[in-house]
Amino acid sequence: MQAEINIGLFGHVDHGKTTLTKAMSGKWTDTHSEELKRGISIRLGYANMSIYFCKSCKSYGNSEKCTCGGKAEFKRTISFVDSPGHETLMTTAISASSIIDGALFLIAANEKCPQPQTAEHLMILNATGVKKVVVVQTKLDLVSKERAVEHMNEIKEFLKGSVAENAPIIPVIATQDVNVDALFAAIEKTIPTPERNLKDSPRLYISRSFDINKPGTEIPKLKGGVLGGSLSQGVLKDGAEVELRPGIQKKEGSPPEPLKFKISGLRSEGEELKEATPGGLIAIGTTLDPSLTKSDVLVGSVIGLSGELPETSNTVSIKYNLLARTDIDNPPLKMAEAIVVSVQTATSVGVISNLSKGIATIKLKRPICIDKGSKAALSRRIGQRWRLSGWGIVT
Repeated sequence: MQAEINIGLFGHVDHGKTTLTKAMSGKWTDTHSEELKRGISIRLGYANMSIYFCKSCKSYGNSEKCTCGGKAEFKRTISFVDSPGHETLMTTAISASSIIDGALFLIAANEKCPQPQTAEHLMILNATGVKKVVVVQTKLDLVSKERAVEHMNEIKEFLKGSVAENAPIIPVIATQDVNVDALFAAIEKTIPTPERNLKDSPRLYISRSFDINKPGTEIPKLKGGVLGGSLSQGVLKDGAEVELRPGIQKKEGSPPEPLKFKISGLRSEGEELKEATPGGLIAIGTTLDPSLTKSDVLVGSVIGLSGELPETSNTVSIKYNLLARTDIDNPPLKMAEAIVVSVQTATSVGVISNLSKGIATIKLKRPICIDKGSKAALSRRIGQRWRLSGWGIVT
Protein backbone atom coordinates (compact mmCIF):
# COMPACT_ATOMS: atom_id res chain seq x y z
CA MET A 1 0.00 0.00 0.00
CA GLN A 2 1.10 3.55 -0.69
CA ALA A 3 2.31 5.45 2.35
CA GLU A 4 -0.12 8.13 3.45
CA ILE A 5 2.30 10.51 5.17
CA ASN A 6 5.90 11.74 4.86
CA ILE A 7 7.99 12.20 8.01
CA GLY A 8 11.41 13.83 7.77
CA LEU A 9 14.40 13.12 10.01
CA PHE A 10 16.43 16.19 10.97
CA GLY A 11 19.40 16.85 13.23
CA HIS A 12 23.14 17.48 13.36
CA VAL A 13 25.50 15.27 11.36
CA ASP A 14 26.14 11.88 13.01
CA HIS A 15 23.29 12.22 15.51
CA GLY A 16 21.79 8.93 14.34
CA LYS A 17 19.19 9.77 11.67
CA THR A 18 20.08 6.94 9.29
CA THR A 19 20.55 4.49 12.17
CA LEU A 20 17.12 5.36 13.57
CA THR A 21 15.55 4.97 10.13
CA LYS A 22 17.08 1.48 9.99
CA ALA A 23 15.74 0.64 13.48
CA MET A 24 12.22 1.72 12.51
CA SER A 25 11.97 0.47 8.93
CA GLY A 26 14.70 -2.13 8.55
CA LYS A 27 16.22 -0.18 5.63
CA TRP A 28 19.65 1.49 5.56
CA THR A 29 19.06 4.62 3.46
CA ASP A 30 22.71 5.50 2.72
CA THR A 31 23.17 3.54 -0.50
CA HIS A 32 25.48 5.63 -2.66
CA SER A 33 29.18 4.84 -2.76
CA GLU A 34 30.26 8.28 -1.52
CA GLU A 35 27.81 8.05 1.41
CA LEU A 36 29.15 4.65 2.41
CA LYS A 37 32.76 5.84 2.09
CA ARG A 38 32.30 9.02 4.13
CA GLY A 39 29.76 7.63 6.60
CA ILE A 40 27.29 10.50 6.14
CA SER A 41 24.06 11.07 4.22
CA ILE A 42 24.48 13.19 1.09
CA ARG A 43 21.24 12.69 -0.85
CA LEU A 44 17.75 12.33 0.52
CA GLY A 45 17.14 8.78 1.69
CA TYR A 46 13.75 7.08 1.75
CA ALA A 47 12.22 4.17 3.60
CA ASN A 48 8.63 3.00 4.09
CA MET A 49 7.29 1.43 7.26
CA SER A 50 3.91 0.21 8.44
CA ILE A 51 2.83 0.87 12.04
CA TYR A 52 0.80 -1.73 13.95
CA PHE A 53 -0.97 -1.60 17.32
CA CYS A 54 -1.34 -4.59 19.61
CA LYS A 55 -4.50 -4.44 21.71
CA SER A 56 -3.22 -7.16 24.04
CA CYS A 57 -0.16 -5.31 25.37
CA LYS A 58 -1.22 -1.81 24.25
CA SER A 59 2.00 -1.20 22.32
CA TYR A 60 3.02 -0.08 18.84
CA GLY A 61 5.42 -1.86 16.51
CA ASN A 62 6.42 -2.31 12.88
CA SER A 63 5.20 -5.88 12.46
CA GLU A 64 1.86 -7.68 12.43
CA LYS A 65 3.36 -10.16 14.89
CA CYS A 66 3.73 -8.43 18.26
CA THR A 67 6.62 -9.18 20.63
CA CYS A 68 4.04 -10.39 23.17
CA GLY A 69 3.01 -13.11 20.73
CA GLY A 70 -0.29 -11.53 19.76
CA LYS A 71 -1.50 -10.28 16.40
CA ALA A 72 -1.26 -6.52 15.94
CA GLU A 73 -3.69 -4.33 14.01
CA PHE A 74 -2.44 -2.35 10.99
CA LYS A 75 -2.66 1.43 11.48
CA ARG A 76 -0.98 3.12 8.50
CA THR A 77 2.12 3.20 6.28
CA ILE A 78 4.69 5.99 6.64
CA SER A 79 7.46 7.23 4.35
CA PHE A 80 10.58 8.42 6.18
CA VAL A 81 12.74 11.06 4.49
CA ASP A 82 16.29 10.96 5.86
CA SER A 83 17.92 14.36 5.27
CA PRO A 84 21.67 15.01 5.55
CA GLY A 85 22.92 16.84 8.64
CA HIS A 86 26.21 18.19 7.32
CA GLU A 87 26.24 22.00 6.97
CA THR A 88 27.44 21.89 3.35
CA LEU A 89 24.28 19.92 2.44
CA MET A 90 21.78 22.28 4.05
CA THR A 91 19.87 22.95 0.82
CA THR A 92 19.16 19.20 0.60
CA ALA A 93 17.67 19.34 4.09
CA ILE A 94 15.55 22.32 3.02
CA SER A 95 14.31 20.26 0.06
CA ALA A 96 13.30 17.51 2.49
CA SER A 97 11.25 19.97 4.55
CA SER A 98 9.16 20.90 1.51
CA ILE A 99 7.68 17.42 1.01
CA ILE A 100 7.05 16.33 4.61
CA ASP A 101 4.00 16.42 6.90
CA GLY A 102 5.92 16.11 10.16
CA ALA A 103 9.42 15.64 11.54
CA LEU A 104 11.54 13.60 13.88
CA PHE A 105 14.18 15.96 15.31
CA LEU A 106 17.20 14.01 16.57
CA ILE A 107 19.56 15.33 19.24
CA ALA A 108 22.40 13.09 20.45
CA ALA A 109 23.06 12.92 24.20
CA ASN A 110 26.83 12.50 23.80
CA GLU A 111 27.23 16.12 22.59
CA LYS A 112 26.15 19.38 24.17
CA CYS A 113 22.86 20.78 22.86
CA PRO A 114 22.64 22.55 20.49
CA GLN A 115 25.25 21.65 17.90
CA PRO A 116 25.53 23.98 14.84
CA GLN A 117 23.28 22.01 12.48
CA THR A 118 20.88 21.17 15.30
CA ALA A 119 20.22 24.91 15.46
CA GLU A 120 20.05 25.30 11.67
CA HIS A 121 17.67 22.38 11.20
CA LEU A 122 15.37 23.86 13.83
CA MET A 123 15.48 27.13 11.86
CA ILE A 124 14.39 25.17 8.78
CA LEU A 125 11.42 23.68 10.65
CA ASN A 126 10.48 27.12 11.97
CA ALA A 127 10.87 28.80 8.57
CA THR A 128 8.98 26.19 6.56
CA GLY A 129 6.19 25.81 9.10
CA VAL A 130 6.64 22.13 9.96
CA LYS A 131 4.79 22.08 13.30
CA LYS A 132 4.16 18.36 13.87
CA VAL A 133 7.44 17.42 15.55
CA VAL A 134 8.67 14.59 17.78
CA VAL A 135 12.07 15.17 19.39
CA VAL A 136 14.27 12.06 19.72
CA GLN A 137 17.09 11.98 22.26
CA THR A 138 19.62 9.52 20.81
CA LYS A 139 22.86 7.77 21.81
CA LEU A 140 21.90 7.42 25.47
CA ASP A 141 24.04 4.30 25.71
CA LEU A 142 27.11 6.53 25.42
CA VAL A 143 26.41 8.69 28.49
CA SER A 144 25.66 8.30 32.20
CA LYS A 145 22.18 8.63 33.67
CA GLU A 146 23.11 12.00 35.17
CA ARG A 147 24.36 13.32 31.84
CA ALA A 148 21.20 12.07 30.09
CA VAL A 149 19.02 14.07 32.51
CA GLU A 150 21.25 17.14 32.12
CA HIS A 151 21.07 16.80 28.34
CA MET A 152 17.27 16.53 28.46
CA ASN A 153 17.17 19.89 30.25
CA GLU A 154 19.47 21.37 27.59
CA ILE A 155 17.02 20.21 24.91
CA LYS A 156 14.02 21.78 26.67
CA GLU A 157 15.85 25.08 27.05
CA PHE A 158 16.96 25.04 23.42
CA LEU A 159 13.44 24.38 22.08
CA LYS A 160 11.78 27.29 23.91
CA GLY A 161 9.98 29.64 21.51
CA SER A 162 10.23 27.26 18.53
CA VAL A 163 7.70 25.08 16.69
CA ALA A 164 9.01 22.16 18.77
CA GLU A 165 8.67 23.83 22.18
CA ASN A 166 5.82 21.53 23.26
CA ALA A 167 6.93 18.50 21.26
CA PRO A 168 7.32 15.18 23.11
CA ILE A 169 10.93 14.17 23.77
CA ILE A 170 11.49 10.42 23.41
CA PRO A 171 14.80 8.86 24.63
CA VAL A 172 15.89 6.09 22.23
CA ILE A 173 18.84 3.73 21.77
CA ALA A 174 18.37 2.89 18.10
CA THR A 175 21.24 0.38 17.83
CA GLN A 176 19.56 -1.81 20.47
CA ASP A 177 15.90 -1.05 19.61
CA VAL A 178 15.37 0.44 23.07
CA ASN A 179 12.18 2.55 23.41
CA VAL A 180 11.48 2.51 19.67
CA ASP A 181 7.92 1.37 20.49
CA ALA A 182 7.44 4.56 22.55
CA LEU A 183 8.62 6.55 19.53
CA PHE A 184 6.00 4.83 17.35
CA ALA A 185 3.33 5.78 19.90
CA ALA A 186 4.50 9.40 19.88
CA ILE A 187 4.41 9.50 16.07
CA GLU A 188 0.83 8.20 16.03
CA LYS A 189 -0.27 10.76 18.62
CA THR A 190 1.67 13.79 17.37
CA ILE A 191 1.83 13.47 13.56
CA PRO A 192 -1.65 12.61 12.21
CA THR A 193 -2.34 12.14 8.52
CA PRO A 194 -3.51 15.52 7.15
CA GLU A 195 -6.53 15.95 4.94
CA ARG A 196 -5.55 15.63 1.29
CA ASN A 197 -6.73 17.63 -1.70
CA LEU A 198 -7.58 15.08 -4.40
CA LYS A 199 -9.69 17.31 -6.67
CA ASP A 200 -7.12 19.93 -7.69
CA SER A 201 -4.76 19.47 -10.61
CA PRO A 202 -1.88 17.14 -9.60
CA ARG A 203 1.48 18.52 -8.51
CA LEU A 204 4.43 16.21 -7.97
CA TYR A 205 7.75 17.76 -6.93
CA ILE A 206 10.74 15.72 -8.02
CA SER A 207 13.31 14.95 -5.33
CA ARG A 208 15.15 12.14 -7.18
CA SER A 209 15.70 11.15 -10.82
CA PHE A 210 17.74 8.24 -12.10
CA ASP A 211 18.51 5.71 -14.80
CA ILE A 212 17.80 2.11 -13.76
CA ASN A 213 19.53 0.51 -16.77
CA LYS A 214 22.79 -1.31 -16.13
CA PRO A 215 25.85 -0.39 -18.24
CA GLY A 216 25.90 -2.41 -21.44
CA THR A 217 22.14 -2.95 -21.63
CA GLU A 218 21.07 -3.56 -25.21
CA ILE A 219 19.01 -0.76 -26.78
CA PRO A 220 15.78 -2.81 -27.25
CA LYS A 221 15.89 -3.71 -23.54
CA LEU A 222 16.42 -0.18 -22.23
CA LYS A 223 13.79 1.13 -19.81
CA GLY A 224 12.68 4.74 -19.57
CA GLY A 225 13.98 7.13 -16.93
CA VAL A 226 12.57 7.03 -13.39
CA LEU A 227 11.46 10.02 -11.32
CA GLY A 228 10.87 10.07 -7.57
CA GLY A 229 8.96 12.53 -5.44
CA SER A 230 5.78 13.27 -3.57
CA LEU A 231 2.36 14.53 -4.66
CA SER A 232 1.19 17.64 -2.85
CA GLN A 233 -2.29 17.57 -4.39
CA GLY A 234 -4.41 15.72 -6.92
CA VAL A 235 -4.11 12.19 -8.30
CA LEU A 236 -1.70 10.70 -10.87
CA LYS A 237 -2.76 7.59 -12.77
CA ASP A 238 -0.71 4.95 -14.52
CA GLY A 239 -0.76 5.61 -18.25
CA ALA A 240 -1.53 9.33 -17.90
CA GLU A 241 -0.02 11.89 -20.29
CA VAL A 242 1.83 14.49 -18.19
CA GLU A 243 4.21 17.40 -18.48
CA LEU A 244 7.43 18.23 -16.65
CA ARG A 245 8.70 21.78 -16.09
CA PRO A 246 11.07 23.60 -16.35
CA GLY A 247 12.29 20.86 -18.73
CA ILE A 248 15.61 20.70 -20.57
CA GLN A 249 17.76 23.30 -22.30
CA LYS A 250 18.46 22.18 -25.88
CA LYS A 251 20.74 25.08 -26.83
CA GLU A 252 23.01 27.19 -24.68
CA GLY A 253 21.31 30.49 -23.83
CA SER A 254 17.86 29.27 -24.84
CA PRO A 255 15.02 28.81 -22.33
CA PRO A 256 14.27 25.25 -21.15
CA GLU A 257 11.57 23.34 -22.99
CA PRO A 258 8.96 21.33 -21.04
CA LEU A 259 9.05 17.57 -21.38
CA LYS A 260 5.86 15.69 -22.19
CA PHE A 261 5.69 11.96 -21.59
CA LYS A 262 3.52 9.05 -20.57
CA ILE A 263 3.61 7.46 -17.12
CA SER A 264 4.58 3.82 -17.66
CA GLY A 265 4.36 2.71 -14.03
CA LEU A 266 3.83 3.87 -10.46
CA ARG A 267 5.49 2.28 -7.42
CA SER A 268 5.68 2.89 -3.71
CA GLU A 269 8.67 0.94 -2.36
CA GLY A 270 8.01 -2.52 -3.86
CA GLU A 271 4.28 -2.03 -4.42
CA GLU A 272 2.86 -1.34 -7.88
CA LEU A 273 0.12 1.30 -7.94
CA LYS A 274 -2.67 2.00 -10.41
CA GLU A 275 -2.87 5.56 -9.13
CA ALA A 276 -0.88 7.70 -6.70
CA THR A 277 -2.36 10.11 -4.18
CA PRO A 278 -0.75 12.73 -1.89
CA GLY A 279 1.29 11.35 0.98
CA GLY A 280 4.23 9.03 0.77
CA LEU A 281 7.04 8.96 -1.73
CA ILE A 282 6.48 7.39 -5.12
CA ALA A 283 8.57 6.37 -8.11
CA ILE A 284 7.30 7.11 -11.60
CA GLY A 285 8.32 5.04 -14.58
CA THR A 286 8.38 7.16 -17.73
CA THR A 287 8.87 6.98 -21.47
CA LEU A 288 11.70 9.54 -21.21
CA ASP A 289 15.18 8.81 -22.51
CA PRO A 290 17.03 7.59 -19.36
CA SER A 291 19.95 9.91 -20.18
CA LEU A 292 17.64 12.82 -19.26
CA THR A 293 16.94 11.52 -15.77
CA LYS A 294 20.27 10.09 -14.61
CA SER A 295 22.17 11.39 -11.56
CA ASP A 296 19.30 13.50 -10.16
CA VAL A 297 19.44 15.89 -13.14
CA LEU A 298 15.70 16.64 -12.93
CA VAL A 299 15.53 17.25 -9.16
CA GLY A 300 13.60 20.45 -8.50
CA SER A 301 11.26 19.97 -11.45
CA VAL A 302 7.49 19.61 -11.12
CA ILE A 303 5.09 17.21 -12.85
CA GLY A 304 1.47 17.95 -13.68
CA LEU A 305 -1.13 17.67 -16.40
CA SER A 306 -0.20 19.31 -19.67
CA GLY A 307 -1.13 23.00 -19.74
CA GLU A 308 -1.97 23.14 -16.02
CA LEU A 309 1.45 23.90 -14.54
CA PRO A 310 2.71 27.41 -13.65
CA GLU A 311 4.94 29.16 -16.15
CA THR A 312 8.69 28.67 -15.82
CA SER A 313 10.51 31.84 -14.81
CA ASN A 314 14.02 33.17 -14.28
CA THR A 315 12.68 35.68 -11.77
CA VAL A 316 10.97 35.11 -8.43
CA SER A 317 9.53 37.60 -5.93
CA ILE A 318 9.52 36.61 -2.27
CA LYS A 319 7.94 38.39 0.68
CA TYR A 320 10.69 37.60 3.14
CA ASN A 321 11.68 37.64 6.79
CA LEU A 322 15.30 37.44 7.92
CA LEU A 323 16.18 35.01 10.70
CA ALA A 324 17.43 36.45 13.98
CA ARG A 325 20.69 34.51 14.13
CA THR A 326 23.01 34.83 17.10
CA ASP A 327 25.84 32.70 15.71
CA ILE A 328 26.51 34.75 12.57
CA ASP A 329 26.02 38.32 11.36
CA ASN A 330 22.83 38.49 9.28
CA PRO A 331 22.45 42.10 8.06
CA PRO A 332 19.61 43.36 5.80
CA LEU A 333 19.60 42.10 2.22
CA LYS A 334 21.37 44.28 -0.34
CA MET A 335 20.85 44.98 -4.01
CA ALA A 336 22.93 42.78 -6.33
CA GLU A 337 23.67 40.38 -3.47
CA ALA A 338 24.04 36.72 -4.46
CA ILE A 339 21.49 34.47 -2.78
CA VAL A 340 20.35 30.83 -2.92
CA VAL A 341 16.59 30.30 -3.22
CA SER A 342 15.08 26.95 -2.14
CA VAL A 343 11.41 26.43 -3.06
CA GLN A 344 9.76 23.02 -2.85
CA THR A 345 12.51 20.68 -4.12
CA ALA A 346 14.06 23.32 -6.43
CA THR A 347 17.25 25.20 -5.54
CA SER A 348 18.72 27.99 -7.65
CA VAL A 349 21.39 30.66 -7.19
CA GLY A 350 20.30 34.19 -7.98
CA VAL A 351 21.04 37.89 -7.62
CA ILE A 352 18.73 40.38 -5.90
CA SER A 353 17.45 42.79 -8.57
CA ASN A 354 14.93 44.73 -6.49
CA LEU A 355 14.05 45.31 -2.82
CA SER A 356 10.75 46.99 -1.96
CA LYS A 357 8.36 46.82 1.02
CA GLY A 358 9.74 43.54 2.37
CA ILE A 359 9.68 41.85 -1.04
CA ALA A 360 12.89 40.70 -2.71
CA THR A 361 12.88 40.17 -6.46
CA ILE A 362 15.61 37.71 -7.43
CA LYS A 363 16.94 36.98 -10.91
CA LEU A 364 17.82 33.30 -11.00
CA LYS A 365 20.66 31.59 -12.79
CA ARG A 366 18.53 28.50 -13.31
CA PRO A 367 14.78 28.93 -14.01
CA ILE A 368 12.23 27.25 -11.78
CA CYS A 369 8.53 26.37 -11.98
CA ILE A 370 6.64 27.14 -8.77
CA ASP A 371 3.15 28.08 -7.58
CA LYS A 372 2.53 31.41 -5.90
CA GLY A 373 2.09 30.99 -2.17
CA SER A 374 4.87 28.39 -1.93
CA LYS A 375 7.24 28.70 1.01
CA ALA A 376 10.83 29.63 0.24
CA ALA A 377 14.11 29.51 2.17
CA LEU A 378 16.93 31.99 1.53
CA SER A 379 20.63 31.30 2.06
CA ARG A 380 23.40 33.87 1.71
CA ARG A 381 27.15 33.58 1.46
CA ILE A 382 28.81 34.33 4.79
CA GLY A 383 32.56 33.76 4.78
CA GLN A 384 33.21 30.66 2.69
CA ARG A 385 29.78 29.07 3.23
CA TRP A 386 26.16 29.45 2.27
CA ARG A 387 24.13 29.88 5.48
CA LEU A 388 20.37 29.82 6.01
CA SER A 389 19.39 33.46 6.48
CA GLY A 390 15.69 33.93 5.84
CA TRP A 391 12.39 32.56 4.68
CA GLY A 392 9.31 33.84 2.90
CA ILE A 393 6.36 33.30 0.57
CA VAL A 394 6.44 33.42 -3.23
CA THR A 395 4.27 36.31 -4.43
